[in-house]
Amino acid sequence: MMRKSKDNPTAEIDFVIPWVDGSDKEWLVEKAKYDPSAMLNSDSPVRYRDWDNLHYWFRAVERFAPWVNKVHFITWGHLPPWLNTENPKLHIVNHRDYIPEKYLPTFSSHTIELNMHRIEGLSEQFVYFNDDMFITAPTVPEDFFKGGLPCDCFGLNCIYFGHDSAGHFNGSNMEVINTEFKEKRAIMKRDFRKWFSPKNGLRKNIKTLMLLGWEWFPGFNYNHLPTSFLKSTFEEVWGKYHDVLDKTCLDKFRTESNVNQWLMKYWQLCKGSYAVRSDSIGECFHIEEKNFGELIKALSVQQYKMVCINDTPRTIHFEEKKQKVKDCFEVMLPEKSSFEI
Repeated sequence: MMRKSKDNPTAEIDFVIPWVDGSDKEWLVEKAKYDPSAMLNSDSPVRYRDWDNLHYWFRAVERFAPWVNKVHFITWGHLPPWLNTENPKLHIVNHRDYIPEKYLPTFSSHTIELNMHRIEGLSEQFVYFNDDMFITAPTVPEDFFKGGLPCDCFGLNCIYFGHDSAGHFNGSNMEVINTEFKEKRAIMKRDFRKWFSPKNGLRKNIKTLMLLGWEWFPGFNYNHLPTSFLKSTFEEVWGKYHDVLDKTCLDKFRTESNVNQWLMKYWQLCKGSYAVRSDSIGECFHIEEKNFGELIKALSVQQYKMVCINDTPRTIHFEEKKQKVKDCFEVMLPEKSSFEI
């Protein structure tokens, strides 16, 4: 465990991970009350099909991040049958335990994520994982927080609006960002070394340079990897833009006008409340035929400290790919963790 210091008064770092069992009949019945097509597969199967690798997520945490203070496991109510709920580092969090009642039940990841700061006992410093994001090599706390600041990479970017993209959410996020942070050039001058740090990588720095001409923020690069957050960031944004977040959370399902938790990441970047870390710490693999071999190689040699294994509508031969990924994890993490029965 990290020791507290003058520069890092809140040393504890928690992990937060939400999980849903999309095959749970009770969950499907509840969902069908608000979306009659739920029982007939209302969402793309990509969002809920099971890669059967969650236990490796816990094994990786125990082996590669033993310093973590607490793991907050968010669930609608269902639990993996193998999960050791008695593990002292594990906190099972039901939606009703932290999400305000007026937003429940919810089937929107945005509502689940935007209210994370309300989780009882959550540390000021926490790292948010999707269940397709894994630690794959030894880490230290300074990979996620330095001097009490979340670690991140900076890069300006343009928003992509396309079929099945997150462009609409990003557009809503940027509406808030450009309302709150009107002095882009002043922020750039203040954080010049962060904006153009070699750690961001050449491509990000070139994009940032090309987008400096606009007075407003066009968008940010988003690495689809575990994100370091300050709980106080959520509290601040909720305090200033309650109506915007409230409107999103009242939607039972994700809606194009929603903001999402990326808003909190972008807020930290604009405030300068982050420490720059190397862009090479991790990689997101949107699984397609052309890059699947790269994923397998990366897992086999533990090329990165973190990876995202992102299922997509273009992921074909699913069962075959699932088994190959599991085989890699089994070689990397063959022993049960204390999070398993």
